[in-house]
Amino acid sequence: MNHDILPILETLIGFKSVTPRGKDAIEFIANFLSNLGFKSEVKCFGQGADEVANLYAVFGNATPNICFAGHVDVVPPMNEHLWHANPFKMLIEDDIIYGRGTVDMKGALACSLVAVAQFLKNTSNPNISISFLLTSDEEGDAVYGTKKMLEYIASQGHKIDFCILGEPTSQFKIGDTIKIGRRGSVNFDLTVKGKQGHVAYPEKAINPIPVMARILSALTDKKFDSGSEYFQKSNLEITSVDTGNPTSNIIPESVRAKFNIRFNDNHTAKDLNAMVMQIISKHCEDYDLKYTSSAAPFIQKYSPRMQKFTKLVQEVCKLSPNIETSGGTSDARFIHSYCEIVEFGLNNNSAHQINEHTKISDLQTLYNVYYGCLALYASGE
Repeated sequence: MNHDILPILETLIGFKSVTPRGKDAIEFIANFLSNLGFKSEVKCFGQGADEVANLYAVFGNATPNICFAGHVDVVPPMNEHLWHANPFKMLIEDDIIYGRGTVDMKGALACSLVAVAQFLKNTSNPNISISFLLTSDEEGDAVYGTKKMLEYIASQGHKIDFCILGEPTSQFKIGDTIKIGRRGSVNFDLTVKGKQGHVAYPEKAINPIPVMARILSALTDKKFDSGSEYFQKSNLEITSVDTGNPTSNIIPESVRAKFNIRFNDNHTAKDLNAMVMQIISKHCEDYDLKYTSSAAPFIQKYSPRMQKFTKLVQEVCKLSPNIETSGGTSDARFIHSYCEIVEFGLNNNSAHQINEHTKISDLQTLYNVYYGCLALYASGE
């Protein structure tokens, strides 16, 4: 085990970097990299409570530029009394490390930082340049994070050739999944209107709740597609149903529901909106529907450089990884427009959960992959 990983991970977990907070974690990493000879720039976008700290740090100017991308921000711990210990204090029990962000994705950051430090210590004249692109707004709206930072560093003349995003991609064993694309995401906000009245006189009112129930049943029964070569089938999940009714003797005026569709490359958000409207119109005439899409599906060409990375993962992890696009959205949706990108990280089973945790042995394996990647591309093979 590389003993430098755990102290850095402990420090990172200690930063209460709930989105969009994280400037202290960003500055810690910037200082760490500057001490290795990186040119580090912390750039903030947004104002006030919306301000987001970002980092681009680069070592050398050779080609290719191998970039480690990621985020220091985490989701809230929620229900802290249910955690084994303080979620912002690393706890080790045997081979297990607990703490918010261990999986998503401070563990991967610690591994990449130590891998780069060890590689530069062992390599006097690397034939590559190495960079880090980090944000503190991946788990949030992502307005002032990676997307803004990519625009900024491009305007400064920086070019990334190959990017490794350390999101937790593994499903069962570390190394079983590499992602080269992602599904799209579209959020819907539906209000079905009725007529308010007394529950004792239903004939004088129009209850919108049964109508909404039929609509939601039809939407959840809808088969949008069967998937495609690299994408799983699209799925709809209801996330909220609310009347805003505090009493038990009033038929509400309206009912509101929210739902999300994660979709593959068979659709666009606009197409899905038309399909949803068609279903709603069969059950209701008086409604209001809004939709917003934060990400479109994308898939990259499985390039020779990606194939080399896959072969390396196979050799280090002793298994054959699946090439997928599953899961939620990530900042890869922004990065792929600028360079080739693979997503590879820890096991995602406990991501965003209470008592989020990872294995020490998995951290070592991830470190081995990251170090091996630098050595592979530096060799020019």
